[in-house]
Amino acid sequence: MRAKKIEKKLYQALLRNGEMDSDLYDSGLIEELEDLKLSLEEDQEDFLFTLIEYQGRVAMMLIEKSGEIHRNEQARERLQALWSASYERNIQTLIPDFAQQISIKELPIYGVKIHGNPQ
Repeated sequence: MRAKKIEKKLYQALLRNGEMDSDLYDSGLIEELEDLKLSLEEDQEDFLFTLIEYQGRVAMMLIEKSGEIHRNEQARERLQALWSASYERNIQTLIPDFAQQISIKELPIYGVKIHGNPQ
C-alpha cells in the first residue's frame, strides 16, 4: 500500500506541477550528487534524474552532461523541455517503478541518452 501512496505524491509533483520540497532536496538528494555525476559520466548519458518522497514531500534532481544541476521544480521544467511531447507518457510509465523503488528505500535513478540535440 505504501507504493500506491507514493505514486499519488509523485503523480501530483510531476504531472500536476505540485510543489517540491527544498529541505528534502538538501537532506535527501544533495548527498548523492557526486555519485550521480560519476554515474552520468561512466554511462555516457546526456542527463539523469532522480527523485525521492518522504512523508508526503517530494524532491527531484536532474543533472545534465554539461554538469548543470537542476533542483525540484526547475528539474521538472527542464525534463519537460528535454522530453517535450513525450514527457507525460514517459512519466506515467516511470511513476509506478519509481514508487516501488522508493517504498523499499532505494533511490530511483533514470539516465537518458538523447539521439539528436537536446533543447
